Amino acid sequence: MTKEEPRKGTTERETGETSVSVEFVVDGEGEADVDTGVAFLDHMLGAVAKHGLFDLTVDAEGDLETGDHHTVEDTAIVFGQAFADAVGDGAGIERFGDRRAPLDEAVASAVVDVSGRGQAFISLDLERDAVGDLTNEMVPHFFGSFARNAGVTLHVDADGENDHHIVEAAFKAFALALDDATRYDKRRDDVPSTKGEL
Repeated sequence: MTKEEPRKGTTERETGETSVSVEFVVDGEGEADVDTGVAFLDHMLGAVAKHGLFDLTVDAEGDLETGDHHTVEDTAIVFGQAFADAVGDGAGIERFGDRRAPLDEAVASAVVDVSGRGQAFISLDLERDAVGDLTNEMVPHFFGSFARNAGVTLHVDADGENDHHIVEAAFKAFALALDDATRYDKRRDDVPSTKGEL
């Protein structure tokens, strides 16, 4: 893929619990068309698209009668796979992103390494059981599932006094860091690794 070609990844996953399809455009305009059945997750993914200037289409159907776990997890898995598909071998990208985002009293930081090694280290100071219809335990699980399938190392830390603000700040910082990491570095055409591959 050349720097002139759009970077787009499309992935689908169907199990006995969910059916998820994601289209992810790295060099987008911040447009989102997201329907997971979990309204607060839809809101957060819309924020990722808006602040990362990605185009993101997500269509997910899951067994929400059993809770949000399967739908949130599988959405993150497929989003991560679509991200990996869009980035490809990573030739020419910045690779690293390190950003902070506040929301009123809350502040979050996100550090991304498009490393090929999917792992996540998440620390969120959440006190309630849920924000809207998204259970709080699924927020770090979302980031972890994304990171493992995207092949990125991800650190997200956030604290504050309002769980809604903490979660939203975390997703916004994530979007900004991901945008920085996937930008092209005009000085390079090769893969940004001494190994020659991510």
